[in-house]
Parts: sequence; structure tokens; C-alpha cells
Amino acid sequence: MYRPTEILIERGEENAPVVQRALTKLPELPVRIVEKDWEQKETRPADSDPFGTGKRRLFFTRQRARFLEHCPAGTPGLVCCNYLVVSLISNCPMDCSYCFLQEYLANNPTLKVFTNSDDLLDEVAQVVDRQPWRQFRIGTGELSDSLALDTLLGFSADLVPFFAARKNVLLELKTKSDGIDHLLGLESHGRVVVSWSLTPPAIADTEEHGTAPFTERLRAARRVQQAGYKIGFHFDPLIEYPNWETDYRQALEQVFATVDPRGVAWVSFGSLRLTPSLRKVVRQRFPQTRLLSGEQVLCDDGKWRTFQALRVKMYRSLISQLNSLAPTVPVYMCMETAPVWQKVFGRAPGCDKDVARSLTEPNLSYGSAPQWDR
Repeated sequence: MYRPTEILIERGEENAPVVQRALTKLPELPVRIVEKDWEQKETRPADSDPFGTGKRRLFFTRQRARFLEHCPAGTPGLVCCNYLVVSLISNCPMDCSYCFLQEYLANNPTLKVFTNSDDLLDEVAQVVDRQPWRQFRIGTGELSDSLALDTLLGFSADLVPFFAARKNVLLELKTKSDGIDHLLGLESHGRVVVSWSLTPPAIADTEEHGTAPFTERLRAARRVQQAGYKIGFHFDPLIEYPNWETDYRQALEQVFATVDPRGVAWVSFGSLRLTPSLRKVVRQRFPQTRLLSGEQVLCDDGKWRTFQALRVKMYRSLISQLNSLAPTVPVYMCMETAPVWQKVFGRAPGCDKDVARSLTEPNLSYGSAPQWDR
């Protein structure tokens, strides 16, 4: 279990349920009560890795902005699946070498937990309950791993029943952990998808620090599926390196030798993408990384990606493999352009709703592998 070096609590939030749960499980840690503007006044740790050090300082505070936002994949020029995100946690106890939080939260001196989860649920209810004709897909894994801290914080005990009671929304809990025991006693009614971000063991063991091993993630996925949850998998980022094709194909084989494809809600693929400033951070924090050794080019959205011809080859190879292993599983690409969709699938979605509906409405097959021209 994640163990911070200290706990900080915004004044007035001492009795919030999530705070009390954490204090009960970490009774020996020092606790400091701070004012709400504490972060603006705090002197950052003077060490060689302030971002890494900040992960060990657990800060409970209220969220004063909106919780529900559109996924950043909706960047102009990229095909969007109309995904929405909510964040109860900002920063992650894991430390993947390619993680965008290293840049996005570079000046954040803590791992932040928002105490007002009731406001999040109220906000989501106001949106989804007023539009019962529309299917929503909402995830919690944008600014942190969805489950890595759940044994400590217990947010899923509130989230799963809330979403299970609504027929027009799917909740996605995206993780690289194997901590799923607390989910097994909750009834999802088919409205919660627990998904795993995956890379082959050769990458996971060297680039995804603090995460569960590849095989442990698959065991957790099987247990969750057997408990009645839908599951998903995200091969994102795809990383090009010697022997990538064999390793990724073997990873896909292991996935579908472990789980039942009939209970897989979706599989996605996405290319490695790094802003210029993130590349500098990665090089500084992880000098032994293999991420920067492939064929990468600067794209129109300001991010470095694998050379287009090569990433199209990667997509085609792995989607072909997926089709042979699990031909009915919906598949899509994350943060890709329409021309790349055209080259991979033979056509691009007409609008973001095409992809969104195929992933949320079980009677629609647009986006399922057999529907695409190869």
C-alpha cells in the first residue's frame, strides 16, 4: 500500500470521510493542518527530483473548480470518442517514465486528494440524469491511477453504486495496479468497466515504476471479470523498440488466454506522444529510458510521435492480431488523426459520436473490429 511521508489536511476538512479513512489506516504518520492557500506559500523541497518527492506528501483539500471535464483527446485535428473525465485525485503514486503528469504537475508539491466527492456525484447526476437519451462514458484515470490508492481512500465504494444505478452512463476505472479486492463485493450492474493499461513485460518492468507486473494485472482482470464487471485494455502508449512486434503480439495472446473476450468492453491503442518539454523531463528523470530512441517526429499538435508510417504499421499489426484473437471486441485508437484512421481502418469515423456510441451502446457495432475494411 502507498505510504506517504506526511499527511496535510486543509483546515475544515479534518472530518471528511476520506480523511478519516486514511488516518485510520495510517495512524503513525505526522499530520499537519494547513490553510487552503497553503500551496501558493509552500517552499518546494530542495532536492534533485521535486516531482518525485511531491508524490510522498498526501494533501487533502476541497475541489473548488468543476469536476466533470472533457478528455484532452478532444484536441482539434484528432478523432475524439467524446470521453469525459472526473478527478478525485491529482498526481499518482506510480511513476511511469512517459507520464504526462511530470510536465502537467511539475509545480505541484503534493499528491492531492479532493475531499468533496459528494459534489462530484451531484455534478455528474445533474448532467447525465437530465439527458437520459444520451449515453455517457466517464473515467477517473486522467490525473491519477483509478485504483492505486483505493485501498487507502475507498472512493470506489461511493462511485460504483452511483454509476451502477444509471443506465445511460459507463464508469471506467483505469489502472496499472492489481488492487481490486475492494471491488469484488460491489454490484456494478454492467455499468462499470475496470480497464488496464498494458505494455509488454519488457517495457512494464523498466518504464512503469511502482506498477503491478504485467501478469498480476491480468490475474486481477480475470478476477474482476469473474465478479461480474466488464473489463477493458489500453495498449497505450505503443512504444517502438527492437522486437516490439513479437512482444506486443505475445502480450495480446496472454490477455485473451486469461480473460473471456465476451466480457471485454473495448481495447484501445495509442502511439507514444511527448511534448518537447516532457521529453526533456523524461531524459532528466529517467536517463536509462528507451522511450526516446525510436523514430519520432514533431506533429501538428506540438507533440513528438512515432513516425506516421511506422505507427500505422504498429496499429495494423496489433489490430490484425486482436481480430484473430477476439473478433467481436470493439477497438479504437486514442489521440489519432483522421488520416491515420483512414490508413489503419480504411475509413475514419464521421464524427466523435460514431466512436462514442459504439463503445457505450451494446447493440451498435461501429468500431468493432469486423465492421472495418482492412
